[in-house]
Amino acid sequence: MSQPRPYWNPYAAGVVLGVILGGSFLLTGHGLGASGALGRLIAAGIDTVAPGNVDTNPYLAPIAGASANPFDNWGIPVLLGALIGGFVSGVIGGRVRLQTYHGPRITPERRWMFALIGGALVGFGARLARGCTSGQALSGGAMLSLGSWAFMFSVFIGGYALAWFVRGLWQEK
Repeated sequence: MSQPRPYWNPYAAGVVLGVILGGSFLLTGHGLGASGALGRLIAAGIDTVAPGNVDTNPYLAPIAGASANPFDNWGIPVLLGALIGGFVSGVIGGRVRLQTYHGPRITPERRWMFALIGGALVGFGARLARGCTSGQALSGGAMLSLGSWAFMFSVFIGGYALAWFVRGLWQEK
């Protein structure tokens, strides 16, 4: 297998992301965000399996109930574009392979368990906060929303604080 291509310069990537965010505001009237679209896809899946439950649920009915189309939302193409674009970028960069990154003190199974638990907590938090990291930090931050800036600082402070506890899992004994 050949060596993967080097990552982009983070400053150049930030500029490109800013241009994409600006284009999103200009073309759709919305910023970037994925949790709302993911919620709509999950609601559509639930509606397929148990339509009666969705129609009577006050949270899900407006999203995927009998009178709503969950795919009639600007976030669906954004979410699909992010997934497809990320995969294409990985293929072009030579980074697509089946593997589990983990430190020497944790097994791949435990790494997956922690990833699933963390993902579930982040997903719950994103719905509770009515926005994911990209929606809050990128879009809200670009609009100079005080709440979004407080969120960004909280994420970085929380990340650094949590890193102190879990860094040992990535280091040799």
